[in-house]
Amino acid sequence: MLKWALIFLVVGAIFYLLGLRSIAGITIGIARVLFTIFVIIFLVMLVIGLINGTLF
Repeated sequence: MLKWALIFLVVGAIFYLLGLRSIAGITIGIARVLFTIFVIIFLVMLVIGLINGTLF
């Protein structure tokens, strides 16, 4: 998921440089949503790992 967020971020930056600002805004918004979902899943898995004692 982080990979897709970075891909959308790069594509958004390219669209922005080409002058397609509305498409760039959409792709950067998608990247932001994917990154937020990635962080939430990462934190949930981290807490589950700490509770089960499988981490550290």
